[in-house]
Amino acid sequence: MIRTSLLLMVILTLASLSWAQIESASAQAPPAKGGHDQMGMEHRGKMMEMHKQHMEAMKADVDKMKASLEQMKANTAKIGDSAEKARWQTNVDMWTVMVGHMEQMMKHMEAMGPEDRMHPGMMHHDGMGAPPPPTEPKPK
Repeated sequence: MIRTSLLLMVILTLASLSWAQIESASAQAPPAKGGHDQMGMEHRGKMMEMHKQHMEAMKADVDKMKASLEQMKANTAKIGDSAEKARWQTNVDMWTVMVGHMEQMMKHMEAMGPEDRMHPGMMHHDGMGAPPPPTEPKPK
């Protein structure tokens, strides 16, 4: 059971790291200039491929997490000690929420194309629409 929790934590950490890596790669990519249509098309193609790869990896991670969660549920149901069972049920409940959140994030990202994720002020990976911070203080 502890191994399962550890495995789930490792999977979640790896998913977060891969997300951060994709985000930093897209932030470092230079924006396409008007006179460089070929570079813009190549950049767009790379972003679409990165988006596709990221979505495939995320789906695989979510599928693994769901399988581990089902195993945790089955194991928890077999525990006889009520205090121990309550502790594990809390763990199962937490992971159920986390996997559900990951699935919602994945659906949201699938609905958005890589172009949408690149524009400032659009939806961010946390699902919250937040405008970019102001670059200059407002005059009073």
